[in-house]
Amino acid sequence: MKHSQFIYSAVFAIAAVVFGSLFHEAFAAPPNVVLILSDDQAWTDYGFMDHPTIETPNLDRLASESALFRRGYVPTALCRPSLASIITGLYPHQHGIVGNDPKSMGIEKPYGNNELRERLIAKIDQSDTLPKLLGNNGYVSHQSGKWWEGNFRRGGFTEGMTRGFPKPGGRHGDDGLAIGRDGMEPVFDFIDQSVAKEKPFFCWYAPFMPHSPHNPPKRLLDKYTTDDRPLPLAKYYAMCEWFDETCGQLVDHIDERGIRDNTLVVYVCDNGWIQDVKNESKFAPRSKQSPYEGGVRTPIMFSWPGTIPPSDRDELCSSLDIMPTVLAATGCPISDDLPGLNLLPAIEAGTPIERSTLFGESFSHDVPDLDDPERALVYRWVIDGDWKLLLTYDGEVSPKYFFPTDMRPQLFNLANDPREENNVANQHPDIVGRLADKIDEWWHLEKRKTTTEWSETPLPMSIAPL
Repeated sequence: MKHSQFIYSAVFAIAAVVFGSLFHEAFAAPPNVVLILSDDQAWTDYGFMDHPTIETPNLDRLASESALFRRGYVPTALCRPSLASIITGLYPHQHGIVGNDPKSMGIEKPYGNNELRERLIAKIDQSDTLPKLLGNNGYVSHQSGKWWEGNFRRGGFTEGMTRGFPKPGGRHGDDGLAIGRDGMEPVFDFIDQSVAKEKPFFCWYAPFMPHSPHNPPKRLLDKYTTDDRPLPLAKYYAMCEWFDETCGQLVDHIDERGIRDNTLVVYVCDNGWIQDVKNESKFAPRSKQSPYEGGVRTPIMFSWPGTIPPSDRDELCSSLDIMPTVLAATGCPISDDLPGLNLLPAIEAGTPIERSTLFGESFSHDVPDLDDPERALVYRWVIDGDWKLLLTYDGEVSPKYFFPTDMRPQLFNLANDPREENNVANQHPDIVGRLADKIDEWWHLEKRKTTTEWSETPLPMSIAPL
């Protein structure tokens, strides 16, 4: 071969590789997306998070295949507003679903009257949701498990299990709550149909697990039952493993269909849970509904074989990051109004994420005013590096649920005190002031009051509970 011909052949070969790669990137099928949502599970309660007793082999495997954020957080520790934030990518005060129910209208209407319930559900109609945006890009979608916002179609899903309010049992999932506990067939059928039709899909798998009722299979309950372990705790431990088994079944089904390499699997929990050892349906303080680590912290992971290399990351991550990251992975436009970060470039390349601060908020379980999020505000918090500041507000609270008894600021160094046992606000008034300013810059309040001044005696709530 002449020298010029050799050069020509080499250049042609290189060009073919380069343009072939660009062609593949431009025309490769968009990835499927599976979102797995745990329900009422502490951030500590996984094998890969070093729990000494609970076994979660399937989620351990997923974690080993993921960009794993051990310091993940949800912006609020109550299921309905937390789930609404995940699917809209917005803080509760932005999407307006700040509590689980409208203010109680009496014993005969424990979840508010029908008009108020419909008005609260209608908030979802006013926001772009992940299924809606993916649908604009040709995706089909399926809802199963927990879903509060009426029929699944109101969230933009093309298919689903929840009939929704005003149908009987439609408060938070009705038929959808059977998923996981009673098998996985509806999800498997949806995946199989989507593959057969060569349609990219989005799957919302939010089983009512390990959420109470804690009724695990006997084989798992026997495994965790010991003479020195309270039965409610054994039941909860068994529920965590039962949930893990269903996650393994889901990921295995994707593997069996030969689509795992083109499927992004995301994992998060809606809020924390610390089991009350005397009553299986109750949780301990500083877990669900609270702004403490036991309420808002959760592992978050992104698994996409061949695209996202496995990594164990120490940066802060928010469930608000899920929406922009999924939109980026699927080629959908990302609104500038979303407060979360698109993590895809960093987790693909293994580069650091430019973030040191996260914000969050807690509201009353029952919503006293559907048009005024401030009225129900109880806490706001910020994590800045190792520091976490909690501020308490004089919003109207529901006494039958978690509510504060002390208005003083709370400052914790999470590196030294991850369980928030030592409030050091009195020792660092400068840090309290600096972080309080950050909170105010994030969301400036017009009505609710708090204090950043330390007092040696507790400061009670300034208004009576609802």
